[in-house]
Amino acid sequence: MSTHIETVTHASSAAESFAEEWQEWHTAHERQRAHPHGFLAVTHLHWLDSNPTRLEGAPGTWNVEADVVRVVLEPGESLQQDGVELNGHSGKTLEFGPIEERGGINLASGDTVIEVAKRGGEYVVRPRNPSNALWREYQGTPAFAPNAAFGVAGTFVPFETPRPTTVGAAIEGIQHVYEAPGQIRFKLAGQELALTAFNGHAAGSLLVLFTDQTSGKTTYAANRSLSVVPAADGSVQLDFNRAVNLPCAYTDLATCPLPPAENRLPVAIEAGEKIPYERQDQK
Repeated sequence: MSTHIETVTHASSAAESFAEEWQEWHTAHERQRAHPHGFLAVTHLHWLDSNPTRLEGAPGTWNVEADVVRVVLEPGESLQQDGVELNGHSGKTLEFGPIEERGGINLASGDTVIEVAKRGGEYVVRPRNPSNALWREYQGTPAFAPNAAFGVAGTFVPFETPRPTTVGAAIEGIQHVYEAPGQIRFKLAGQELALTAFNGHAAGSLLVLFTDQTSGKTTYAANRSLSVVPAADGSVQLDFNRAVNLPCAYTDLATCPLPPAENRLPVAIEAGEKIPYERQDQK
């Protein structure tokens, strides 16, 4: 009897610890997402071309030619970069670039941060201001209760050579090309499964984009993402409790990539983040 009680107590303690660690992680992730100049604060999405154009939400007249973004400011308009005022004289042309794919720079104008970025081979300008209703009214993201059964062991199997992989985007008409160094193989719900992995943001990390049988029902239809770090021997822990929404789950002003076709999982992963409150009437 004593052994049984100790086993139950240990299991209960482990479950509580798992839930607490998940809650700490998700709270930190929510804090990052709700930054006053994060993607919830994006007010406009402008695609640049060679034609000089005034952009709503940003000072100046903008265009791009030969991988160089040019901005001409009018009297009284201002832009700063890293706290440094850029316009010495009105009418001066400011130049930025080239910017690498999926890269970007941030400029400031008053309370607005202006993101200048390259997505799908095109240049975009996205003003971000905390007056944006999406940021002001954000109430957090619903998620499944943490469940250790959705934390599974896997193996990273590298390709002989990394594979350039073209995927679609949340905005029609553009594509993203990612380098896929290999697959993560794992078992879930009695099935042998695999996910193509892309190189992650941090050195040594991998990014997995996927959908599953909850997508479009309880989770966002287009995609969710999971970041993992393989060990030296290729072993990896896939904790789907930490699957998160990308910006396109919240706003139509995002250019998020879609998962490759082979990452549409035939199982229901009832773990991680659910459809945001802001999208729940758009299932």
